[in-house]
Amino acid sequence: MANPAPKPSLLNRFRLTWNHFKSKLLLKYAFSYILMFLIPLTGVTIFVYENAVKGLRVEIEQSNVNQLNQVKSTIDARMIELQEISGRIAYDKHLTPYMVRHPYYSLEAVQALANYKASSSIAEDLFLYFHDDSNIYSYRGLADLHVTFSSLYQFEHWTFEELRLDLNETRQPLVRPAEQVTVNSRKEPMLVMLVPVKPNDPFPYGTVVYLMKESKLTGVMDSILSDFSGSSYIFGASGEVLTANSHGISLPREELSNLSALEPGIHNLVLDGEQYSVVSVKSEENGWTYVTTMPSFQFFSRVAHVQTLILLVFSITVITGIVAALLLAKRQYHPIKDLMEFAKLGGSGNDSLKLRNEWEWIRQTLHEYSARIDLQEPFVRNQCMLLLLKHGKPDDPEIEQMILSAGLRHPQGQGLYFSAILSWDDAVPGGKSWHERHQLQEMLSNVCLPGPDAQIFGVEFSAKDQFALIISLPGHDDEPVQRRMEQVIEGIQAVIREHSQLALSIGVGMAYRDLAQLNQSFIEAAAALEHRMIRRSGQVTYFEQLAGLNPPADESFWIPRKSMLKLEQSLKQGNESVAVQMIADTIDTIKDEPLQVHLLRCICFDLLNAFLRTASELGMDEVFANMPELTSFETLEELESRLLSLAAAICVQVERNTETGESSLMDDILAYVDQQFADYTLSLEHVALKFAISTSYLSRSFKEKTGSNFSQYIWQRRVDEVIRLLVNTSAPLKEIIEQVGYLDAPNFIRKFKKETGLTPGQYRKEHALKGAAAKRPV
Repeated sequence: MANPAPKPSLLNRFRLTWNHFKSKLLLKYAFSYILMFLIPLTGVTIFVYENAVKGLRVEIEQSNVNQLNQVKSTIDARMIELQEISGRIAYDKHLTPYMVRHPYYSLEAVQALANYKASSSIAEDLFLYFHDDSNIYSYRGLADLHVTFSSLYQFEHWTFEELRLDLNETRQPLVRPAEQVTVNSRKEPMLVMLVPVKPNDPFPYGTVVYLMKESKLTGVMDSILSDFSGSSYIFGASGEVLTANSHGISLPREELSNLSALEPGIHNLVLDGEQYSVVSVKSEENGWTYVTTMPSFQFFSRVAHVQTLILLVFSITVITGIVAALLLAKRQYHPIKDLMEFAKLGGSGNDSLKLRNEWEWIRQTLHEYSARIDLQEPFVRNQCMLLLLKHGKPDDPEIEQMILSAGLRHPQGQGLYFSAILSWDDAVPGGKSWHERHQLQEMLSNVCLPGPDAQIFGVEFSAKDQFALIISLPGHDDEPVQRRMEQVIEGIQAVIREHSQLALSIGVGMAYRDLAQLNQSFIEAAAALEHRMIRRSGQVTYFEQLAGLNPPADESFWIPRKSMLKLEQSLKQGNESVAVQMIADTIDTIKDEPLQVHLLRCICFDLLNAFLRTASELGMDEVFANMPELTSFETLEELESRLLSLAAAICVQVERNTETGESSLMDDILAYVDQQFADYTLSLEHVALKFAISTSYLSRSFKEKTGSNFSQYIWQRRVDEVIRLLVNTSAPLKEIIEQVGYLDAPNFIRKFKKETGLTPGQYRKEHALKGAAAKRPV
């Protein structure tokens, strides 16, 4: 009665573990749903915020650009107005040197200057000076030059000597930057504009002097920019500051030099350690640059309400989304909860423990599935290419997409496609030459030759010691096709010679512009290769060159040897579509020739003999039993019908022989693996080397044969053997593990437990107890 006591404690412990697991799973669901809506929401919010702020900023800056352009237009108009006044002064008969200095007419000159001064809204004062004169003239009359600019107008930086030199030497309109000028004991910043008279004359005789208050220019800027809270500047053509109007912090002089060099437009700059929004426009009239600057923090203070609104909406949406995510997670969790409770009620403790690792198992299954897809991808690609070689381009959208993604097909059909077959004559299984051949196959599986701009795809097929190539060329080159094909083959030979010393033969088919005719080129390449092996005529044989085997034109007609080779090769390859086309083309050729009856019979029997020869090589003895029916034809149509039936039977036999050969090879490989699975050196590469096949071909064929990949099959065989030894022997565990070819015992134990739910020791003990219970008498 004391024995059952620990059970409730164990059950309670299990329930606590289960509840902890359940809460973690629920929180994981909730957290996942929260992230699912929070991440896009955050992204959208940031996007909306950035666009709203950016849009408002662009709107403000564009408004500044428009206003600054208006400032530029207004001030340019004032400057043009002053130059026009200078032009009128230059041609005014009352303002010539003689009239101004004449005692009688000087009053008229003074009055004329007064009128010109009154016609300008921006000029504070106007003077007319004649070169090398000690006097200067204004609307007030004649005055001494020194007295005028030493007493009436005292410039802070412009000395009298510099002033006199500028008045006499100025040849182009000149504007001096604003500086402090003392007028009647009162200082005021003013600008000076000097315009030579006559304007545009290489030898002017005088200068018109305009004095302008800086406040009038800045007043124009303020009236147009209205509520602008930044600073505005006007730079001369040489980059000097003509006038500045700061509503806040003034920028250092070195920063101003950077502003004068800006291109027209909107800029974001760091000035004096702060971020500024800068707008610049340039006048085409006088080369002046108009610039406004505004600190970025002032700009963002104007969009604070937009920021607050967006953050408020974001916060409300987040709270609502979290509540919805919790409800959705709880609802989504219910089926998992019901499933786990059902498994808990219906299974043992071990089963429950297994269910706790369900997500890990799903994850592992997905990893294995992904690895299986990666493993099958080269096989699918090879099968796709093999379909092209055997049957031309099939009408399958998925295969069409794979062809396009591989880069095989050129756009708008502007391409040339042909096939070549490599054949090794000295490949010895297990030897160095096999390793070199395997390396070359891997290298040529997908390669681009930059010289002829050729894309090459390697394809494994059933023929032993042979490797097919699909070659794609752009079709817009004017060079002869045969020459381009020879360049490609020479490039392939160069690649092979660079990496291997193996001697090989190459058969090359003809080039076609339609990818659907690639199977024709493959048959031609096989025929060319076979003919080379018969004639021993060099390393490369082009099917196109087999035309030389035809009889001379002055002899009697016979079926071209090239066509017969292609027909026989299509039959040997089991390519019924090409064989049917070749039969139809050959019969049509015979029909077009005016032949005598006895020659026609000989040609027909020669054609039939090609089929019978191929059937004999394939061991189709039943064909010869039906010889009378095959030879009893009266018309070419009857012959064509018999040849088509015979071609279909031969292609079926070729397919059957291929499948039998592959099945026999895989049976031998499987028997070898079952015999050697306990060898720790056994690997996919080892088996491929022994049977002289590529690792990729072995991997694909092994999976098709067993349903498992190579490593999974070896692992399962070793596990089965370990289980057998655990149950039927008392050998130490480490010895058993080493006996099946596994040297890392801890890793094996961990994988064994994952596979069976028990360690090897627990497995042996459990089955020993079951065996003892089975032997106990009833």
